Amino acid sequence: MLVADPPLSGDELLSAVTEAMVALHERYYHRSPVTAKTQLLGDDLLACVLGGVYTDVEKTMIELQRSAVVQETRSAFQNAMQRKFIDKVERLTGRDVLAFISNHHVGPDMEIELFMLAPPMA
Repeated sequence: MLVADPPLSGDELLSAVTEAMVALHERYYHRSPVTAKTQLLGDDLLACVLGGVYTDVEKTMIELQRSAVVQETRSAFQNAMQRKFIDKVERLTGRDVLAFISNHHVGPDMEIELFMLAPPMA
């Protein structure tokens, strides 16, 4: 695991994780989410909620009642890309990610990235 030197914490960490998730979406979906916010829930659950994530092609598919295809494709892509998401969070937090859960919703248009973090190293 590559770690930011030193690992980030507080609002600096939350901003950096948000920026990293937005950058990954920009890189792979060729557009930024309309909204993005990250919160640390307790000591170990990092949640990033992204709004307005669908591309024009995906929006068209949803309008044509093909949202299942969009959801299936998004899920497959997130599964294939999970290591990139995990690596970013591990580098920024200095902690291992024990579990990564990514899911999206059609109405409203949103996605959530959840990272269950291992306890901090002593």
